[in-house]
Amino acid sequence: MAERIPEARLGDTVLDLEPGEKPLREITSDKGTYWRDHAVMAVLGMGLVGMVLAVIGSDHVLIGSLGAILALAARGAWLYSEQMKFRWVLTNMRLVGPGGRQAYLLELETIRRLFGDIQIITRGGDKHLIKHIGDAAEVIAQIEAARLTRVKRKGGADG
Repeated sequence: MAERIPEARLGDTVLDLEPGEKPLREITSDKGTYWRDHAVMAVLGMGLVGMVLAVIGSDHVLIGSLGAILALAARGAWLYSEQMKFRWVLTNMRLVGPGGRQAYLLELETIRRLFGDIQIITRGGDKHLIKHIGDAAEVIAQIEAARLTRVKRKGGADG
């Protein structure tokens, strides 16, 4: 089977269905998870900046910590619309993501939660990150179920 990854812009998900392929679920970023992830980064950034400034003896620990929070808030606001456009599609044969990313279900080795994200690792070592997923446990269960169904259908072959 010839694998062809279509040319696409970074944020576009191009789904050219193969014969017998059916979409099962569209996976998109969750707004609440996105902002929660940025709040966690802001708190960690505040602590790190405050610690560094205290260690070097700066008189500006509080203002530096506030700056870290504001910088991460600005980052979140700036990237929000771009991140909310990203989508992945789970089919009965593969996962298809933005920018031509794809992974065949029979090639998946590891599917795990990574904070508010889902990390996918293939047998070939390719790593994909599906970011800011609100119901990550449910999505992982659906990917695993689709993979198991695919393995049963193919008789365990490496499709």
